Amino acid sequence: MKILVINGPNINMLGIREPEHYGKETYSDLIKKIQNHCKNKNVDVEIYQSNHEGDLVDEIQSAYNNADGIVINPGAYTHTSIAILDAVKSVSIPTVEVHISKVEEREDFRQVSYVRLACVKTITGHGTDGYLEAIDYLLDKKNDSKI
Repeated sequence: MKILVINGPNINMLGIREPEHYGKETYSDLIKKIQNHCKNKNVDVEIYQSNHEGDLVDEIQSAYNNADGIVINPGAYTHTSIAILDAVKSVSIPTVEVHISKVEEREDFRQVSYVRLACVKTITGHGTDGYLEAIDYLLDKKNDSKI
């Protein structure tokens, strides 16, 4: 199984940006955590991060016929990007939305998620372990042939 993990704006600032919401793990820590988890599960993983909406759309589109699942943390684009929603819809790849913080307990504007409309699951508030849960979900569903 091949999974593409996509991170949007400011995720590269983990460990620096608002540690009360996002924790003290760095982006490098997150990458290592995901890679180790995938190695143990025999999952081929590619990890991508950009602060630019169009680059994220391009990466989603490049997953077409190249990935079995997508884990996406669109960052602030969660609440604004119909383009990312449309890209996820276009590729028809099972996608799990992940947020490190518990967005449902934060500012009102964070209550809207466009990308969620195209996702098979959303995980919030589990820190960076949410990425591992998303990978396991996609793996379990693939093995169950439910996605």
